[in-house]
Order: sequence, then C-alpha cells, then structure tokens
Amino acid sequence: MPASGDELGRRLRDGDLAAAPAVLNLVESRAPGHKAQIDALLHAVSPAALGREAPGHVVGVTGPPGAGKSSLLSELVRAWRALARSVAVLAVDPSSKRSGGALLGDRARIVVDSADGAVFIRSMATGGRLGGLAPATRAAAHALAAAFDVVVIETVGVGQSETEIAEVADSVAVVVQPGGGDVLQFLKSGIMEIPDVLVVTKADLGQVAQRSRRDLNAALRSLGARDTKVVAVSSLAPPSGFDELVAALDEHRSSLDIRARRLTARRASALADFAAEHGERGLRALGGQRPALKLLAEQDATLDVAALTRLLEEAAGS
Repeated sequence: MPASGDELGRRLRDGDLAAAPAVLNLVESRAPGHKAQIDALLHAVSPAALGREAPGHVVGVTGPPGAGKSSLLSELVRAWRALARSVAVLAVDPSSKRSGGALLGDRARIVVDSADGAVFIRSMATGGRLGGLAPATRAAAHALAAAFDVVVIETVGVGQSETEIAEVADSVAVVVQPGGGDVLQFLKSGIMEIPDVLVVTKADLGQVAQRSRRDLNAALRSLGARDTKVVAVSSLAPPSGFDELVAALDEHRSSLDIRARRLTARRASALADFAAEHGERGLRALGGQRPALKLLAEQDATLDVAALTRLLEEAAGS
C-alpha cells in the first residue's frame, strides 16, 4: 500500500531522501482521493509542522533552449556534492499532448552518479502552463526543501511568463550563452528584474564570453541592480566557474529574509493552484487577482499552500 501524504511528510522531516520518488509520484497523481493526500503532505512539511521554514535552498535555473543548462547542472550538482550537500533537481519539460507527461522522462542529459543516493532527478511536465510551472512542480519544491539541502527547478525557455519561477525559488539563476544573440535577446525581453544571479555559459570561448559578461554587467548597472552577480562558467574539462557560482547563490540566500520570501511563494503557489483548477471563472468569483492576493495576505503566515488554496475556494463559493 502506498505511503500516505502524512507519512511521506514525516519521512521528509526526518531527512529521509529515499522518500523523494514516492513524493513525486503522489504530487503528480490525478487519481481520485490523492488530492487529500497531497494536502496532507504539504501540511506535514509546512512551517507550522516544521517549527521553521524548510531548510533547503530552492534554486530556479532558467534560460533559452540550447544555453547549456543541462551541462551546467551536471557540474553544479557535482560542486554541491563536493560540499556534501544533497540535491534534488526538478527538470520541467514540455508536456506530451498525448500522455500529459514529460516528453524527456527522467532527465538523462544531466549527468550524475546514478549510485549517489543524495542526488534525485525527476523530469516534470509543464501541464501546458505558459509559465512553465504546474501545481505538481510547486508542491514538489515546497515538500523536498524539507529534506534536501538544495532543490533545483530547471525550466525550459525564458520570457515574461517565466516570472513564475521567481515566485517559487529562493534564488533564481538565468543562463545565457555568448555569441549567439542570447544576451541581446535577454536584454530586450524585459526580465532583468528576475535573476538573482546571471550565468554566462561556455566561458571557454574566451573574449566572446567575457564580452557578454561585460554587456550584462553594464545593463545591470544601468538598471541599478548592482547586487546581481554575473558569473561565467565552462562545462568543458576541466570545468571552471562553478565554485564562484555556488558562492554567488549562497551569498544571495544569506542576504534573504527567507521567511518573507517563502511566505510570498506559498501565497503565489496557492493562487496559481486555484487558477489552474478553477480558471478565469474562479478568479472572477474572487474579484480578480489583486483581491485574491489581498485575501491571502490577511491569513496566518504559517498556513501551508493547500490550506491557502482551500480558503480561496471557500471565498469563491461564498
């Protein structure tokens, strides 16, 4: 008999990394009755149950296709493991129109030691959502942060819709490749407020990569975003820049009011889950997105995502 949501939550609270596959199977399930189990799981890893915010560092990694995110993550996972940190990677892939599942299955492109029990990788479907984050991905990130030192959400593409990843992650790394128009496209896309760290891949290209790094630094200065770090990395042997990238992410995490960031993430996830389930009609019943967010802001700061979603459903039905 599959473990209950409450039991899986307890295992995560106890640091049982082996619970991760069952957790993902549950949050992705559409079987009748499983919604209550997912709610129980989220409650079991909530700040109220933990007595604090979940300790894991939730890192969003996004960027255009072909920017080298998979190679970057392979080396980044190795760098974290060298520091004895456990890592879960949720790789968000386009959904299959036939099955609704992730097209690429478990992300084979991210190369890690398959025998390492402290590394967990799972591909997750977008569910056709423009922003790239289905409710299951948000639930998985919230849950796994209770047990893993680092939880990575990798998304496909970059654009205005990718602001969703900034609602969930503690730190967001945006990846661009030099010399292919990515930097210019990125600057035009109007999302300079999203990244906490900018990563230029293929630093082995030398001057081309350094020029991209300078361009990004200049753009950040013009926007007054001087605290955003720009890091150049190369995944070619020997890999370079990854210790600097880990340090930049750690520095950002240490600068956060993590309680406020996670509270915002839970409220955004509750609204996203409600909208995914009830659509525009549900939002209209609440008076729109702004009144819904105001309602959420009035609630207890320790409430989990499932409880906040239920509050929205009750308000919409009243």
